[in-house]
Formats: sequence, C-alpha cells, structure tokens
Amino acid sequence: MPEETKAAKASAEVLLERRRRFRRTRVRELKMIAKALASTKHPVLVHIIPMRRCNLDCGYCNEYDNVSKPVPLLEMKKRLDILADIFSSRTRVRRNLRKRGIIAGMITNGFLLSKERIATLNEAGLEHLQISIDNLVPDEVSKKSLKTLDVRLEWLAEYSVFQVNINSVLGSGVKDPEDALKIAHRAVELGFTSTVGIIHDHNGQLKPLGPREQEIFEEIMILGKKSFSRFNNFQHSVARGKEHDWRCRSGARYLYICEDGLVHWCSQQRGYPGIPLAQYTDEMRHREYYTAKHCAPMCTVSCVQQVGIIDNWRGPQTLKPKPMAPPAAQPELVQIGSTRTDS
Repeated sequence: MPEETKAAKASAEVLLERRRRFRRTRVRELKMIAKALASTKHPVLVHIIPMRRCNLDCGYCNEYDNVSKPVPLLEMKKRLDILADIFSSRTRVRRNLRKRGIIAGMITNGFLLSKERIATLNEAGLEHLQISIDNLVPDEVSKKSLKTLDVRLEWLAEYSVFQVNINSVLGSGVKDPEDALKIAHRAVELGFTSTVGIIHDHNGQLKPLGPREQEIFEEIMILGKKSFSRFNNFQHSVARGKEHDWRCRSGARYLYICEDGLVHWCSQQRGYPGIPLAQYTDEMRHREYYTAKHCAPMCTVSCVQQVGIIDNWRGPQTLKPKPMAPPAAQPELVQIGSTRTDS
C-alpha cells in the first residue's frame, strides 16, 4: 500500500453532478427491478465482451488472451441494438446505451484510466464502474495492486460523477488476506463502495476460505453495507464452503455474450448454449429460465447470483440442458496457474 495516501476531494460542481446522476440511476434501477418482478420475459443483466485481449496477464484469470482484436464498433452497436430490442435493462458497456434506456456499467483493471478518460466516461453517461484490486503490491500472480492503482483511484474520487465500486479478493492464490481488508478500507475512505470476491476454480466453483479469511470477508461485507452486497447472503455460504440453494437464471435473465457474439451461461461456463445473439430467440431464453444448472450449488459468480435474487421465489427449474454437438477444435484461452476469480 502507498506509504502516503490522501482522501481526494471532489469539487462542488463534481459533487453536485455526482448526486444528480446517482439519483437518476437509482430511480432507473428501481424501475428495472419493478419491471423484472412484473415479467420474467426479458434479461436483467447482460455482460458483453468488447475485447478479450488484456494488457495484464493475471495468473488466476481464464478470460483473456493477448492476440485477439477488439470487436468492431459497428458490430458492437448492432449487438447492443439487439439487446435493447429484447428489453435488456442493464448492459456492461459504456457507449450509446442510455439512448435505449439501458443502465451502463463497465469493468476495468483501471491501468489505462486518466483524467481525460474519466471526463470522457462522465460525458458518455457511464453509471457504474468496477475495478478489482488483488493485493497491496504487485507480485508474480497479479499486477492489480493498490500501489499501482491508488493515484487513479484518487482521480476517480476527484473527477468521476458515476458510481465506483472497488472489489477486493480472497482465496488461495492471494498471498496475504489482510490486503483485501486494507483495500476495502481505502475504497471507503475515497467515497467508493466496496465488495469482496472469492476466488473460484476454472469452472467457477467454490474454493472455501480459511478461518481468518472468513473473518476478513465478514468485515468487508459490513463495510459494503451501503451497496447491493448487503443482499448477497449466498456469499456467506460460499465463504464457509457450503452449498447454497438458488435458481440460476443464466441464459435467460443473465446473458454472457463473448467477443464472437455468442450467448453463454456465464464467464466460467462458456460453450453452452453457444448460440449467436441474433439467433437467440425468446423461446430459448424461456427454456433456460426453467433449466437447472449443474454448477449452481457451488457457484461463486456473484453477478449471476445477484440477478437470481429476483426470481428465487418463483419459476421452479424442471428442465435439463439440451445435448450439445461436439465443438469444433479451437485454441483455448490463455490459462495460467490453478486458481481463478470472478471479475
């Protein structure tokens, strides 16, 4: 952690616009929840990948490569239009979304943030931004450290008008679990929300925490009481290595769209159903809504769990996934090390 840190202060103008955007976003989120409760026929959260390539190579990640090109802008706009047409309420990409009534969020490692880029994100209407920070100082597993990112966090505290969440991680592969707690406290000091992720294996499955890690987890959850994390009771089971009973709505209420434009259950279950977004019909989403997922009891993919909260009380899942044809041989994504984490 940097030896000297400061609680960066935003100007009165930034604070005013930040409050305005927060109020507008909260109203739209409440409308989204009401719409989702009223009807199960449309997605609630879409995680869309504009680019697989990453400027980092974190040892636990199975979601990056260093060769693929970004999705062309015109193609990305086409995909966003398709999503808007099926009444998606929230999509994680930043451009040209609010015109279609979509709440826009972005996940980034933060390394390329600058004051100018923050201003561009403000102007584009971004509403949520999340950065995951793995440790206090870089190591051979991860460069996403507080030491390297703290100045950019200060810029966000001073200039951003969108909501910022800092996600720390716990689990095997993280050398010092105390780092997560220090990162969470720094996030709160800067005025951000704070959440904690639990490292999972390459299938998104549970890796239980140790006793001290569980204590730190609970402390961070308390720090994050002002965020949506206070509803994530499933994570308490995850931290204790217990199965949790819930109904995963991936493929229906939650869509993961890879850089090739294919719909998958989630980032850790890529390959099924593997159907192009333009061909993914209402009937397919309806079927996935009622399809039980074999990986659900030990899942740690929090964004999918959050969406599931809306429908856990209804729609019993009685269907099984359809048989899949053998996939064509393709190069695998780069996978380094034996531990993985949710973005």
